[in-house]
Order: sequence, then C-alpha cells, then structure tokens
Amino acid sequence: MKEAYLEVTFRHGRPLAAYLYLPRRPGERSYRTSRVPPGLAIDFGRGGKPIGIEITAPGRVSTVALNRVLRGLGLPPLTRGDLAPLRAA
Repeated sequence: MKEAYLEVTFRHGRPLAAYLYLPRRPGERSYRTSRVPPGLAIDFGRGGKPIGIEITAPGRVSTVALNRVLRGLGLPPLTRGDLAPLRAA
C-alpha cells in the first residue's frame, strides 16, 4: 500500500474505534505496539517502521494530537478532511 487510509468501526451509529493504515509492504504485520495518549496505539513492523495507528478513543483524539504523533514518526500530517469519517456520526 502506498498511501495512508483510515478505517472506522461504528457501533449504534457512533465511531467505536479507528485504524489509520500507514504505507507498508504487502503482508507486513505488527511486531510491536507503543501506546500514546490520548487513545492511540502505534503498530510497528519487524524493522521498526510504523505501519499503523489504532485510535481507541475517537472522540478524544484531535487532528492536532494525531499530527503531532505522525510528525514524531517522520510522516506527513493529515487534514481535518482525512479524519472526517470520525466526526461524521
């Protein structure tokens, strides 16, 4: 996968959790996870490269907080539009 994309899980019409898939090689799996407040868990591949970010508390995570984490990982920021599915319900 060459571009990041967001997958949102809804329950009763409200976002329950989300996962931001980051660019990775096909078949690459999580080897280690690091928790980051508020409500984020970063998955790393075997080589230490970030492959995804789980958003366990969608209502508490702002675009600013998520972009701070992405910047710390050396990745490009997201726009509010990229996170619109989290705010849609």
